[in-house]
Amino acid sequence: MSSLAVRARWALVEDEIVTDRWIVAEGDRIAAIARDRPSADTVIDRPNLFVLPGLIDLHNHVFTEALIRGRSEDLSKDLYETNLVCGLLMPLGKLAMDHLSPADCEAIAEMGLMQLMKSGVTTLMESFRAGLTQPFVSAATRAGLRFYAGPYLFSTPDLDIDAEGKPTYEDGGGDADAASIAEWQTLYQRHHGTEGDRIRVVLSPHATDTCGPDLLRQVRRLADETRCLATIHVAQSREEVAKSLALHKRTPTELLESVGLLGPDVLLAHCLFSSDADLEIVRRHDATVINCPRTFARGGATAAFGRFHAKGLRTVVGTDGYMPDIIGELAAAGMVSKLAAQDPGVATAAQLVASVTSEAAKALQRDDIGRLAVGAKADLVAIGLGGAHTIPVVDPRNALVWRAHASDVWASAVDGRLVVNEGRYLAGDEDAITARAAAVLEKVEGLARSSGILARAR
Repeated sequence: MSSLAVRARWALVEDEIVTDRWIVAEGDRIAAIARDRPSADTVIDRPNLFVLPGLIDLHNHVFTEALIRGRSEDLSKDLYETNLVCGLLMPLGKLAMDHLSPADCEAIAEMGLMQLMKSGVTTLMESFRAGLTQPFVSAATRAGLRFYAGPYLFSTPDLDIDAEGKPTYEDGGGDADAASIAEWQTLYQRHHGTEGDRIRVVLSPHATDTCGPDLLRQVRRLADETRCLATIHVAQSREEVAKSLALHKRTPTELLESVGLLGPDVLLAHCLFSSDADLEIVRRHDATVINCPRTFARGGATAAFGRFHAKGLRTVVGTDGYMPDIIGELAAAGMVSKLAAQDPGVATAAQLVASVTSEAAKALQRDDIGRLAVGAKADLVAIGLGGAHTIPVVDPRNALVWRAHASDVWASAVDGRLVVNEGRYLAGDEDAITARAAAVLEKVEGLARSSGILARAR
């Protein structure tokens, strides 16, 4: 059984800061939190490391994030609210999947996962079109990441925009519900619980404007049968809310409640346009809100962690399809919240760190990750806080959120196995991984230009 020992100038132990400890892992579990230097197969002995549970990112889209880099900023308000997702992101994702090989898709996935892991992420929930499941699972397995795969379920799989820039929805031939469910069940049987249970499959209905009530009811049935988590985009645009009201006479949240989907095993991404009454429904059902502030801030919209947290909701921070850097996302969550509330006391560093450690673990209904404790999984991250930009360190959580960068991540481990060390990704050559993805993205650029998508969505 291999062992790992990491010297912590500061450590986050059960949401409390302790100093001058050694975090010791034997096999895949934390064996000790000790004061004296232990013997171990691998020892990381470096000054000024803040050791905390591996960071948990519960909402991300690295595939489409890479496809739209440089095209999602500086848009007009109308273009951001409709064309970004329906006219650019979703059509580009489908175009890429229709023309790229599995190896090409895996190259893009691996580059994104590498970036997230270098920012301290050890557990990731990733939603994507079902055809990308094998490339993502392969990349996550090679990386050693704890990975929750969320192949999309659709009733209306193809989003587009009309001549006026408004979203359009195809009906999927009337059979998309059954096809989506059957495909998900196959992927669940193939991948769930593999790689020592580091790979799990979740139910991921895309959104309330692309999934009908019957599909959402089936998701609840499958969640109960398989004990899988479910995650869905909710109230991420005004158009989504308007469509729900027009079709169902209910807001997206009210629709989810009416079909019985809401519960403590459900994670709701965004809720940007949810009313206070909607959020009370979420609180009553003990569902989790995933706050992804930077993806909306680039569009001039305020997605405030503090708003959800102040209402007693379990609120976690995710990176979404923009900037695969969880440390930067925490800083943005804090700043956006303080500006929105005009109150410097909201969205504290302690709350934000908890949102990607202990609170995120609660959303996953797990008590073996998200904490440094003897017997817990040896998922941890060590972040250097000795740089000129972080000293002096009064509270390491404050230094991490407000001053640290992804480049300060020194090491991280999953199941006691180092996946990042000395700031380097260990599963492959970073330059080669980046070069492979760059070549694929250049191919996608050519496809996008010839298809007319880029000109139409500007």
